[in-house]
Amino acid sequence: MLQAGIVGLPNVGKSTLFNALTRTRKAEAANYPFCTIDPNVGVVQVPDSRLEPLREISKTNKVIPAAIEFVDIAGLVEGASKGEGLGNKFLANIREVDAIVHVVRCFDDDDIIHNMGSIDPIRDIEVINTELILADMSSIESQKEKLVKKARSGDKEAAENIALIDRLVPHLDATKPAITLDMSDDELIALKRLCLLSAKRVLYACNVAESDLADTSGNAYVAQVEKYAQEHHGAGTCIISAAVEAELIDFDEAESAEYLESLGVKDSGVSLLIRATYDLLGLASYFTAGVQEVRAWTFKKGMKAPECAGVIHTDFEHGFIKAEVVAYEDLITAGSVAKARDAGKYRLEGKEYLFKDGDVALFRFNN
Repeated sequence: MLQAGIVGLPNVGKSTLFNALTRTRKAEAANYPFCTIDPNVGVVQVPDSRLEPLREISKTNKVIPAAIEFVDIAGLVEGASKGEGLGNKFLANIREVDAIVHVVRCFDDDDIIHNMGSIDPIRDIEVINTELILADMSSIESQKEKLVKKARSGDKEAAENIALIDRLVPHLDATKPAITLDMSDDELIALKRLCLLSAKRVLYACNVAESDLADTSGNAYVAQVEKYAQEHHGAGTCIISAAVEAELIDFDEAESAEYLESLGVKDSGVSLLIRATYDLLGLASYFTAGVQEVRAWTFKKGMKAPECAGVIHTDFEHGFIKAEVVAYEDLITAGSVAKARDAGKYRLEGKEYLFKDGDVALFRFNN
């Protein structure tokens, strides 16, 4: 299962957000730096409004959503790349995740300590980005020494890695994340081999006060983050209020909806964040739907039919014959499996078919 790491400076709301995501109080959330030391890991269901209509059509009571993992990582401080604070531990933890949710404090509150003494979202973002870039510069310098020896012996992959490193050095020197370098398809493959921290995809989570949740147009901090994320990182943003989400942990679905409505909000910020993170990880869902259960299966965008069958069981991939597929929208419009078949909306797809988000599938395979 792919993981998204929740990162940020100390006391920006990471652990509070993690608790809200996992609907637990697993992570300590306290008003002092480094209240998280060892990372907390939680499996989070991906909200998907398509599951309930599929359940009604399938006449089943069992629904299984897709899921991803979130990791609550210790707060980073300036100098982390040199071991300051919990720097070495932080960098090791972030190296293991597949993408980053960067929580940025976008609210004023004198009662909640900011370890840098003031609220400045862009400064906070750049502190973390700079530490990741400095760690990457140290990493590629070390890697290059070993790669040079391999390249001399005719190792083509080593030579490709060196060529990319030579392009990355001035880019990183300009404090630009590795992911923002314009690269060819071959270079993107080489980039994965280098395992750089600043090469990970990022989503910026703007943590706002309860009063700003319904309308952030007057929040200058959010505007700054949105502009920075787009211009300097090509990244997206999401609005959350960790404090509000923490309140919802003990509410049932009806109580949560009523509370959010009182704040002028239709959907939970956490739900939006989970779905945005799912997309950030390059993931999508296809469905199986029958009387036994309706289930969302996670696949990586770009996977072909046999690989998607293998998500259910490796035997399905090895013995794949065909996939019987109908688009979610076509099935819902028809109102039933039988009517969708009569309308010719079901189709048989072979090994080269690229699965699409929302496909409803039944696989044919040899045992």
